[in-house]
Amino acid sequence: MSTLYTHAKLATLAPTSDWGLLDNAALLVQNSRIAWLGAMADWPASRIALGLQADAVLEVDMQGRLITPALIDCHTHLVYVGNRANEFEMRLQGATYEEIARAGGGIKSTVAATRAANDEQLLQSALIRAKSLMAEGVATIEIKSGYGLSELDEARSLRIARKVGQALGITVKTTYLAAHALPPEFADRPDDYISAVCEWLPRLHSEGLVDAVDAFCEGIGFSTAQTRRVFEAAKALGLPVKLHAEQLSDLGGSALAASFGAMSCDHLEHLSASGIAAMKSAGTVAVLLPGAYYFLRETKLPPIQALRDAGVPIAIATDHNPGSSPTLSPLLMLSMACTFFKLTPLEAFAGMTLQASRALGLQDRGTLAVGQRADLAVWNVDHPNQLCYPFGGSHPLYQLIAS
Repeated sequence: MSTLYTHAKLATLAPTSDWGLLDNAALLVQNSRIAWLGAMADWPASRIALGLQADAVLEVDMQGRLITPALIDCHTHLVYVGNRANEFEMRLQGATYEEIARAGGGIKSTVAATRAANDEQLLQSALIRAKSLMAEGVATIEIKSGYGLSELDEARSLRIARKVGQALGITVKTTYLAAHALPPEFADRPDDYISAVCEWLPRLHSEGLVDAVDAFCEGIGFSTAQTRRVFEAAKALGLPVKLHAEQLSDLGGSALAASFGAMSCDHLEHLSASGIAAMKSAGTVAVLLPGAYYFLRETKLPPIQALRDAGVPIAIATDHNPGSSPTLSPLLMLSMACTFFKLTPLEAFAGMTLQASRALGLQDRGTLAVGQRADLAVWNVDHPNQLCYPFGGSHPLYQLIAS
């Protein structure tokens, strides 16, 4: 049975320079794909052209509601237990994120809690977080490992990420982020740890657990030379890469990632002109993370206008994690992207649909077009710019349709 969503307003995002709005429109779904869309007045003739009998189509009246592509959260760290509220209080008393990390807090504290949790605890906490994202229109989520930092616990995290997608009927893309921090058993031996990270990767990949490979290239993370080793291991397996780059300083990580054809570089507050040029040349997406910018009280903005001028695609994500972006509201991220980064509502929304799909290497979603996946979000708003305008309060999602 095919399903026709009638009397809707469609924001197709095609052409990509505009919202691509269609009023009093309909959209046909067949086999989890968009088979047709257009004006209501054109449907009768189109149904005949498609060879469909009237009784073979289930019609669902949207009563004028807005249909958009479902949202895509292309940067999250959903698999962990515990929280870091104490560190939030420490920062308010003057400690910096870097000082807390060097004192044994930060990522390492979440690693200890995650290692101590059993699989069911990890799965249930991740499911709760994923459901929160879905409640605001998300149907595709990238989930990174990186709170295990041992072969056993990284494998556990990636398996649980796969189970989240299976349990909820959404797409989950997994990213191997063992190069996230230095675990205690490798204290003062970062090169040895990177050797281990590279050694684990082929085994985890052979289990079908890894879609992409990431690293934290930063003074409190790993050097560009160490990151290169991780990327070379990924390249040997044909795995795409992405990078936490230029968040706290400019180490040239974005240019390094671009030299490996990275799908995305994320954070980018300290991104240089040479990094932008390298990303442009490689077709690498800039993923901006307003939640982390806000929560860490950053003052240096990513070079938004320079990214625009260079034509580097800009995506937006929640970066949900317990230390620097404990948010589960993609709609709040859209608002923050506009208020902090001065993106237009169209840029912000495209950043969590069209451009986010590119950041994950997915070509079959992010717009409403024939042949695309029927991952749809139905909203109780008149215009999609209203999804970026408010912050807090009740959300306007009416229905999430995930194919």
